[in-house]
Amino acid sequence: MNIYEGISIGLYMVLMILIGLYSYRKSTANTEEFLLGGRSLGAAVTALSAGASDMSGWLLMGLPGAMYLSGLSASWIAIGLTFGAFMNYILVAPRLRAYTEVANNAITLPVYFENRFRDKSQLLKIAASVLILIFFTLYTSAGMVSGGRLFESAFNMDYTTGLMVTSAVVVAYTFLGGFLAVSLTDFVQGAIMVLALVILPIVMIMELGGLGETFSIIRQKNPDYLDLFKGTTTVGIVSLLAWGFGYFGQPHILVRFMAIDKVSQLKKARNIGISWMIFTVGGAMLVGLFGIAYLNKNDVAMMSQFDASKEMAETIFIYLSRILFHPLIGGFLLSAILAAVMSTISSQLLVTASSMTEDIYKALLHKQASASRMLIVSRMSVLLVALIAILLSLNPQDSILNLVGNAWAGFGAAFGPVVLLSLLWRKSTRWGALSGMLTGGIVVLLWVYVPHDYKELYEIIPGFFAGLLVNVLVSLATYKSDDGITEEFDKMERMLQE
Repeated sequence: MNIYEGISIGLYMVLMILIGLYSYRKSTANTEEFLLGGRSLGAAVTALSAGASDMSGWLLMGLPGAMYLSGLSASWIAIGLTFGAFMNYILVAPRLRAYTEVANNAITLPVYFENRFRDKSQLLKIAASVLILIFFTLYTSAGMVSGGRLFESAFNMDYTTGLMVTSAVVVAYTFLGGFLAVSLTDFVQGAIMVLALVILPIVMIMELGGLGETFSIIRQKNPDYLDLFKGTTTVGIVSLLAWGFGYFGQPHILVRFMAIDKVSQLKKARNIGISWMIFTVGGAMLVGLFGIAYLNKNDVAMMSQFDASKEMAETIFIYLSRILFHPLIGGFLLSAILAAVMSTISSQLLVTASSMTEDIYKALLHKQASASRMLIVSRMSVLLVALIAILLSLNPQDSILNLVGNAWAGFGAAFGPVVLLSLLWRKSTRWGALSGMLTGGIVVLLWVYVPHDYKELYEIIPGFFAGLLVNVLVSLATYKSDDGITEEFDKMERMLQE
């Protein structure tokens, strides 16, 4: 690691710890402060926190690498995700913020399910909590692996050392400041990510002699790189677009909507969040696309290495950051990758800990626990989940990483239909929600692990629509009376109009 890069990375990590210390002073009263920031987030923090916790290292490594290897045909997933995020702000965000307050001030997604559906059996909450604990512990582990691999590939450090450094910083600020620290660090990390992804394509265009010359060089190498449909199929495009369905069921994103100060702030948050997403996702695509032209013009030998390996292509952002900038600025750009990784780890870590605290410990073990005890349990849960994730990360197994790769579909299919119907349809029942949740998750797992001839279709499509259909049919069969649901819906509508 160059000394200037080390200075930039070090300053970034110190800033994260300082934010954790600041947030500690604001998160010491009760679990609502620690796990939901006291419902006091502003629009900008909500928007960038939701975006940064969503994207992870995929944004700065996976997407640029895919664009470098395939050209514009790799952009369908970005289109699907952007549209899905927009619809999440329209359909879910304001209603979820209002209804979680109406439904006995629920501060976690499983508790919201329990309150919304009057589930005294706690089956809904337990089922949702188990899914969150399993998938997010593995998800958190994968993020820590990404941090270790980043230090290993970018800075020639030992994998275990990189893993421990990444984990220590994330666990420190999450343990200290809880949701507020995670959200504020996400805001800073989101700002770093958007700056990096705007600056790098602009500098490349200047180095290549303008936009026209850049596209001319790309065409010379392969005209198909600029064809949106080349190398794709209808099923493939539909599958990539369907990634957007996943947003309706991601707990670490939905909890941001629950934490905003006022429902009225969500329109501003939507405008900021979608603008951020367009700039970051667009910038990441341009890094990969313009990287084709830059290597073709300036480093043919390196180009052959990137062309031959997907893993190598995914480091195009790292390569360009070092080639085009002074190491001090390059270190800042590289910290954007670390920011993307850390923002996702901390968000998933906190959601998993909150489920362990509110949905399992308090509900099943100590219903009358005091506020101070619950705060201690919350912080201990962060440490416990982090420890398990670190142990899983020491010797990463393909089976774990493959499971995590399907977690987006699993959450989207299991929780997405339940969230949508709970907010949009008054007749949705607890038995419909429970059966739909289980159906969506099971269909995803069967689609992934049972051999069949339709693997090209992304598993979230059959999982999501199977869960939706079962939820509707069972709800219609079990609906008896609204049991106060109409009154709650009316309160939610009034809050939306204020």
